Amino acid sequence: MKIIITGSLGNVSKPLTEQLVKQGHDVIVISRDPKKQKTIEAMGAGPVIGSMEDLGFLTTAFEGADAVYCMIAPPGSDLSNHGIGTDTILKQADTVANHYLKAIQRSSIKHVVYLSSVGAYTDKENGLIALHARAENTLKKLPPDISVTFLRPVGFYTVLLNFIYAIKAKGIIASVYGEDDMVSWVSPIDIARAAVEELNSSAPGLKIRYVASDELSCNEAAGILGEAIGMPDLKWVIINSEQALNRMEAAGLNPSLAESFVEMNASIHSGLIYKDYYQNKPVLGKVKLKDFAKEFAAAYHQK
Repeated sequence: MKIIITGSLGNVSKPLTEQLVKQGHDVIVISRDPKKQKTIEAMGAGPVIGSMEDLGFLTTAFEGADAVYCMIAPPGSDLSNHGIGTDTILKQADTVANHYLKAIQRSSIKHVVYLSSVGAYTDKENGLIALHARAENTLKKLPPDISVTFLRPVGFYTVLLNFIYAIKAKGIIASVYGEDDMVSWVSPIDIARAAVEELNSSAPGLKIRYVASDELSCNEAAGILGEAIGMPDLKWVIINSEQALNRMEAAGLNPSLAESFVEMNASIHSGLIYKDYYQNKPVLGKVKLKDFAKEFAAAYHQK
């Protein structure tokens, strides 16, 4: 099959591209960065350079393809530098989702996998996850003869890297969720495996698939990470929403965006984010937190 991969060589798109190329598919990777072209070619895939926000470009890129993996890039790490707010992020995501819909409708694509998120069963009280709920609603407009899968991964292990600064400064992990809260985590490698299976599926219609690698209490997770960095007594404490909001705003985040992040994290503590997940629990993937702890420790000692 000719398969289009969006997301450049990101956390999921890179291992996904590697697996599909290994299977012998004709893989095209869309990236907005011309510097990625040679790397994509070296992987055995074809690079196409352009923006998801350009409908004309996207329509041309999708021509002649059999399947597509769609994703909407999360907010970048430089949010404090340009004050971007929640409304802007949601509008940008809506634009990309609508462009996906139109480009797929104008193409021969019969297999669609959209990288959504746990919690996307609703667009209420879940912060930025609302963008995935809205994108899913947009892509539900695709014809019923197309195979459409909404992959809903749980929290990425890489989110844990954001706690390194606090661990070094305060000797603890602190968030509006923590302690005995049960949290599910996932490796991009396990997400890529699930995406490969869905892209190779021939069943038409809509499917929702959750993806998770490990399930642990926050204290259990802190113990594993602490052991890896030489802090076996590392604790994960809960702070209130006001404290979390003040910290994010002090770091330079737009107030509306800070509120969205706090709301999203609070939905982990309340369990709202997992309501549908627990009713449709997947078989856990292969990459466990103990495996990721090695990567966490390497990052911790580099900073």
